[in-house]
Amino acid sequence: MERRLPLFPLHTVLLPGAAIGLRVFEPRYLDLVRSGEGFGISLILQGSEVGVPAVPAAWGTEARIEDFDVGSDGVLVLRLRGARRFHVRQTRLRDNGLVVAQVDWCEPDPDDELLPQHALLATVLERIVEQAGAAYAPAHPALLEQAAWVGWRLAELLPLSEQQRLSLLQQADPHRRLDQLLAWMP
Repeated sequence: MERRLPLFPLHTVLLPGAAIGLRVFEPRYLDLVRSGEGFGISLILQGSEVGVPAVPAAWGTEARIEDFDVGSDGVLVLRLRGARRFHVRQTRLRDNGLVVAQVDWCEPDPDDELLPQHALLATVLERIVEQAGAAYAPAHPALLEQAAWVGWRLAELLPLSEQQRLSLLQQADPHRRLDQLLAWMP
């Protein structure tokens, strides 16, 4: 299904299920948030987060606002959570510098169980979550047996480059995502 989606290019990859904080101060993005339109986060391939519109990657994640506040400096602070993945078909630039994309939504990940060769990754994730804290803990222990959930949480918590995260975001098969994560582990 194709849809128009405003983009918020960042120097980070938002992954499905992951949370990020975002400070919003540019008029084009303040207008976007005020409009109530949904928006997507895409990795910046060229340019910067402020000023002249950046060139976003062709893959991204829908951002859902979970919470908001105004910082002591008067800047809007959002708490976002990654939802659906999308692929950009084309973009256009509005007069205010906002990038709007025609996107195709990616199919949701299947609820496949971990394959035996990926069991080690669930153990690694459990150890990381013990150190990272309750915010990253699974809502249900059974999630540690689901290929997609384990893959996304490892992609969020491991010290990967943004290009590696983008590569995982482009992968439709959760088992192949896990294979890639295994290949990157020392």
